Amino acid sequence: MAAPRLEIDLDKIYHNARELVMRFAEHGISVAGVTKAALGSVEMANTLLRAGVIALGDSRIENIKAMRLGGNDALIKQATIILIRSPMLSQVAQVVMYADMSCNTEIDVIKKLSVEARKQGLTHQILLMVELGDLREGIMPDDLIDTVREVLSLPNILLKGIGTNLACRSGISPDAGNMAMLSELAELIETTFDLTLDVVSGGNSANIQWALNDTESVTGRINNLRLGEAILLGCEPLQRQRIDGLYSNAITLVAEVIESKLKPSQPTGDTAQSAFGETKAVADRGIVRQAILAIGVQDIDPSGLQAPAGIEILGASSDHLVVEPVIGDLLVGEEVTFQLNYSALIRAMTSPFVSKIFTSRQEVPLDPSYVQVNT
Repeated sequence: MAAPRLEIDLDKIYHNARELVMRFAEHGISVAGVTKAALGSVEMANTLLRAGVIALGDSRIENIKAMRLGGNDALIKQATIILIRSPMLSQVAQVVMYADMSCNTEIDVIKKLSVEARKQGLTHQILLMVELGDLREGIMPDDLIDTVREVLSLPNILLKGIGTNLACRSGISPDAGNMAMLSELAELIETTFDLTLDVVSGGNSANIQWALNDTESVTGRINNLRLGEAILLGCEPLQRQRIDGLYSNAITLVAEVIESKLKPSQPTGDTAQSAFGETKAVADRGIVRQAILAIGVQDIDPSGLQAPAGIEILGASSDHLVVEPVIGDLLVGEEVTFQLNYSALIRAMTSPFVSKIFTSRQEVPLDPSYVQVNT
């Protein structure tokens, strides 16, 4: 089998997604499955939809297009797909054509979406993103009412709801305070304009601790989350702790050994910067067994790899991952399996040099509740 490769167990992905859908349903919160780490994979999209997510979310219109055009399955054809990154002006035609909804912060972009939607004879749904402290995308709360007023005046645009994003740039945790503010803003919009917002999207996988550890009343108006990392890796992003009852090894990375030799543990000669501008001191531990695997920084984030017991990651260059087998030897041609964090996963999934192998021991069953929530 080709190496390096990602081995993606769709049964475990289904289990994780289904568990989260069911747990959040108890709190009145629906789940949009985020597919951006899957690079437009139809297999992944179908698995999430069968597990009961009410929509797919992706940050790249190219991935959304791939799912739309590559999915013959009725689920994808009927699914709501959301562009979860603010659209580029240069891509508004594709956004309207392939995405049912998009997250937005700029009125000039929404105006262009309106023009394009009218041209295509479609109605494009809008989720207005609000800035609540993480300082990534978002309309400042004081500007939200004026923005909503303009959006409501545009033809072929439907204001579906509001949302926010936390923890991605600055690591700001979702909590009772910022989630209550989002609920209050939703109610202010509804009161001011005499309408009902269908979606109040509280954030991403970082919201798990807030949502599942609180009572239903505390969730307020929040009725949707956009989940990717929790489904794919079975962990929450704030502390990278495994979520009880979920698989943390649904996706693994396999790389092949291309060299295995005894070498000094400490480099010799004058030390300057490495290929990626690093300088570090290395202790002299004498002669050690060193192995090189055929994968590097171009394909993965080495700091996001977890090696199996008995193997220590020493470093990496663009094409080589250097490890030390603490117990036993690694032979040329042998394969080593790593677990990944989100950073390593998205880089490996994006690399054309890493094969993607989807496996399923049994056909993932169609979840009957999917039909109910989409009628």
